[in-house]
Parts: sequence; C-alpha cells; structure tokens
Amino acid sequence: MRGDEQIHFWSAGEVARGEVPQQHLPYLREVLEWSGDFLVSAHPELGRSGPVCPYTQPSLRKELFHLAVPADTEDTDLSSAVGSLRAWYEKLSTDLDEADQELLTLLLVLPRFDRSDSAELDELQRKAKDEFVADGLMIGQFHPVCEEPGLWNAVFRPLRAPLPLLAVRKLLVFDLPFLLGDDVHMDHYLRRFAPDIPARVRGQLVSRVVS
Repeated sequence: MRGDEQIHFWSAGEVARGEVPQQHLPYLREVLEWSGDFLVSAHPELGRSGPVCPYTQPSLRKELFHLAVPADTEDTDLSSAVGSLRAWYEKLSTDLDEADQELLTLLLVLPRFDRSDSAELDELQRKAKDEFVADGLMIGQFHPVCEEPGLWNAVFRPLRAPLPLLAVRKLLVFDLPFLLGDDVHMDHYLRRFAPDIPARVRGQLVSRVVS
C-alpha cells in the first residue's frame, strides 16, 4: 500500500492477489474485474473497432494500473483527496519514460457515493478538471448511471461502471473531443500540442471552429 492521509492505493496486481485490507478488497476487486472485462473489450454499441479503452490492457500488462480509496471513506475531504490523487499521479510518473507515462492510470473508487444519482460525482469531476487539464492530465468520472454519451455513438454509455470512481491519466493529443466544450481547456490543449497535432485531430479542430 502507498498513499498519505488522504488516499491509499494499490497496484492492480496487489488487488488481484488480495493484498488489500479486507474492508476495501470486495469493491476494489469488482472495479478491477470490470476494468479487465468491459474496458479491454470491443462493444457492439461503441461505434468503432477496438476495445472501449485502448489503454487499459497495456496499462494492466505493465503494472501501471492502480486503484485508490479515500484514506477514511467516511470523513475524508474529497477535494483534498482529489488533490492528493493528482500529486501521487505526478510522483508515480516521474521515473517513467514517455510511453509508460501514457499508460499510467490511477482510479479513485468512491463506494459511499450514491449509486443511483451521479450528480455529486459529476460536480466533483467538473471542479477538478480545470486544474488537471492545466497540469497535462485528464480526469474522468465513471458511475453506474452516468449519462455521458459515447464519442462515436450517442446512445452508448461508456462511462458506466459498477461503482462511482474517478480515473486519472495523462492528457494525450487524441483527447481533443473531450475538451471542445471549454475554451480554457482548449487553450491548455493547444499550448501543449499545437505544433504536433496529427492531421485527423486537426480536422476535428477545424470542424469545431467552423461550427
């Protein structure tokens, strides 16, 4: 186990081997099994070929996939826990090469959140996203009833997970569609990637500007 006063976390391998306190093990295993099933597989409603998340399988294979919980699941200040999540992500990425930095993933599982209403989690993610994007990171929310549509099929719900959670990974050039609705996010994206934007991503950007 690693962490601090705000969060504790384990690698996917540690969770799979049961090297986690018993009070956390059932729901961390549930999230890990979902990650190793749903995220790594194709889906008929996805709207494109390939797995739902192309980064999960290589992240799991290289032991760069980690699962975290608030240190005190009842009383932890969640804003502080999210700040700690960002700090630990940056620490973990320090000694990785660029390719492995793109695979590093950290999930903060929030079992005490309401599983029938995603409003609280959506708001937590919305507030955190500005700072994460400014730091070159992406933070996304997953929830059993998340209504965020898929990029390639508006009726698909790719962010539905068995438990509420936040997922953190490195901001990548192909994340443009996730940032189009916010001028500040777009500014951070362009500052970071403009010189090297691939042709197909430039097309998405042109479409956004023209529309």
